[in-house]
Amino acid sequence: MITEKLKANLLILFIGFNPSLRSYERGFNYAGRSNRFYKILYLSGLTDRLFTPEESPLLLDEYQYGFTNLVSRPTARADEVTKAEYRAGAQELYRKLTEFRPTIACYVGKGVYLSFANKHSHKGFGFTEKSLTPYSLDFVAPATSGLVRMKLEEQVSIYRGLAEKVQHLRILHAK
Repeated sequence: MITEKLKANLLILFIGFNPSLRSYERGFNYAGRSNRFYKILYLSGLTDRLFTPEESPLLLDEYQYGFTNLVSRPTARADEVTKAEYRAGAQELYRKLTEFRPTIACYVGKGVYLSFANKHSHKGFGFTEKSLTPYSLDFVAPATSGLVRMKLEEQVSIYRGLAEKVQHLRILHAK
């Protein structure tokens, strides 16, 4: 089942490595039992309530948040994806970013960004100095999988920087 949710002019396009087997089976992004994605969105202020994976399609219309992955093939672990799949996925992701032109491309995991960025690097998390496409701001966020050893509070703090930018953009668009 496809977990991608895209449309033109999204506020944020969340980009993961590839779907987990559970997300793929259920048809919803970040659907693993231990994944903190929706909790982090809520605690950081990116949503005004806690969503479930099954409600993720609402994020597309209510918040202008979309979802895609660097590689579309589901696996149990990201290290099961081949280099050839990453190269092909990077070309396809660039096409999606230039076609759909989200305001912010949020790479959910530093490895996602580095796999897409090729020779570009980014230290730490947050907005990059230079975007990889001319249409979007790039934000590198920690992965939300339960396998990530970062404390929830640290993850929320990083995503709060994204939420502050989104709030600022919403105020600008309201004027």
